[in-house]
Amino acid sequence: MTVIKVLGPGCKNCVQTAKLINQAAQELGLEVEVQKETDIATIMAFGALSTPGVVIDDKLVHAGGVPTLAQIRGWLQ
Repeated sequence: MTVIKVLGPGCKNCVQTAKLINQAAQELGLEVEVQKETDIATIMAFGALSTPGVVIDDKLVHAGGVPTLAQIRGWLQ
């Protein structure tokens, strides 16, 4: 199972990002665990200067703005 972290304070963009990740994973038939990380020090440690950020396998793959489904599918494949 892939662990994906959504970095951010819990704003509507962060919530939307988590929903899109779950949707993309379901479409691809993948099992993922989406974790929400709200601690500012942890978010900064990943190098995310803007939120929402997305971390897959402890690597920052996106920061700032809601990613598209196509982007998320690309990360998951």
